[in-house]
Amino acid sequence: LQSTMVVFLSLILPLLPALGIAGEVKNCHPKCRCEVESYGLFDSFSLTKVDCRGIGSGTTPVPIPLDTSHLDLSSNSISSVTDSMLSGPGYTTLVSLDLSNNHIAQVSPKAFAKLRYLETLDLSHNALESLGGGSFSGLPLTDVDLSNNMFQDFNLDLFNTRGPETPISVDLSNNLLSTVSRNPQGHAVHIKSLTLAGNRLRVVPTLTGVPLQYLSLDGNPITSIEDGAFEKMNDLIYLSLSSLPELTSIQPGSFRSLRNLQVLDLSYNSRLKGLSPDVFNGLTSLQELNLSKSVAGPLPVATFDHMPSLKSVTLGPNMHCWKTHKQGQFHRQIGQAKANDILTCDVDGLIS
Repeated sequence: LQSTMVVFLSLILPLLPALGIAGEVKNCHPKCRCEVESYGLFDSFSLTKVDCRGIGSGTTPVPIPLDTSHLDLSSNSISSVTDSMLSGPGYTTLVSLDLSNNHIAQVSPKAFAKLRYLETLDLSHNALESLGGGSFSGLPLTDVDLSNNMFQDFNLDLFNTRGPETPISVDLSNNLLSTVSRNPQGHAVHIKSLTLAGNRLRVVPTLTGVPLQYLSLDGNPITSIEDGAFEKMNDLIYLSLSSLPELTSIQPGSFRSLRNLQVLDLSYNSRLKGLSPDVFNGLTSLQELNLSKSVAGPLPVATFDHMPSLKSVTLGPNMHCWKTHKQGQFHRQIGQAKANDILTCDVDGLIS
């Protein structure tokens, strides 16, 4: 038995570094936490996640393992991202990079140029006022977070890709953006998810030609949503227009192009004066509508004529309406039952 145990230990000990023990990972910075994740048949393929949150200023660039896929450099008082900072060994295999909660005010135009596999980039909670055109060119980005910066304008030329066309997801929430524009050279931008919450947008930005599926404009000082504001945004599935402190009106026809929209959030718009039933014209696929803290009086039943797929409406805390499918009376001459859709609310008087 003893000899068998010796043989077992001689086989298993060399494999211990692959089990994800931080101190055992080669080239792991002493202040960082490195974790190995194994994939494939018999764990034949492995990638390393490196967590360097809050290790202190002046420590970048941080040496990381060659097979690093995820790197967290948040909360390190980084003031700028230079060309050399992200070009060392291990960085070229990054799939995810977190630079949030720093003091980044400047990013070199080619800072991310060598990150050819980068899909997720978090630059939120920094001091960025702008990013140079083409800063993300050629990257296979699927998720970008630029929230809580100091943008005053934004140009979609940032995502001008010279490589294969790739869907892009962008989160720009809580910035100070004032405008959003298309690439002036006419290059298509394939953003799937865009969050512009908490900016200084006073009008709905023109995003025609961008195949968005998710869009949030929460918290912007938009005063009115005009007819055709979301023209040709046929792919949109989720739209959030919540907590717009200056919003007083939504014009009929504003949502007419949103044939595939399934969720619409209009909650916490306390200055909204009223909603005509025609506002919801075109929302044939809408399933969820949130009007919590936005509508003072009961909604006319005609409001729901434009939303045949609607399943639920929220009008406030513990104030919900939902659609039920009720069988009608059996008709002998037809030989089948007549189906009825009934809108039921948990509080009386919500629908007039």
